[in-house]
Amino acid sequence: MAGDKQTGAGIRRTEELTAAECWRLLAGTSLGRIVFTRMALPAIRPVNHLVEDRTIIIRSHMGAAIVYRAASGGGTVVCYEADDLDPVGHTGWSVIATGIAQLVRDPAAIARYQRELEPWAASGDMDYVIAVEPQMITGLRISVPTAG
Repeated sequence: MAGDKQTGAGIRRTEELTAAECWRLLAGTSLGRIVFTRMALPAIRPVNHLVEDRTIIIRSHMGAAIVYRAASGGGTVVCYEADDLDPVGHTGWSVIATGIAQLVRDPAAIARYQRELEPWAASGDMDYVIAVEPQMITGLRISVPTAG
């Protein structure tokens, strides 16, 4: 659903992004937030990521709640959100991917992701790799149309 909103800086326009645009934007940034359930409540953690074959890859450590959740049975349902928003102009984009997070268990894949994805914050040994396979991806762009 697209819409317009009048602001002091002019009219801001919102538009839904296509799935292809969402994946392109998500692959073009490295920082996001993973949202999962912890003790029946929502939990959000900032993480860095890479995108490979429509899968979002993150690293974590043994004590992290997301590792415990992703290791259980068939994984755990998560949302992954990344954005690029201008806090002054209130423009930018946001992408939300919803799907299943599971631990990567293949030693060769783990070693490769550990080489390719350096954690942005060290919280213990970042030995665990989590793959998020979204079943749904949506996005929104907020912009100010240019005159002319």
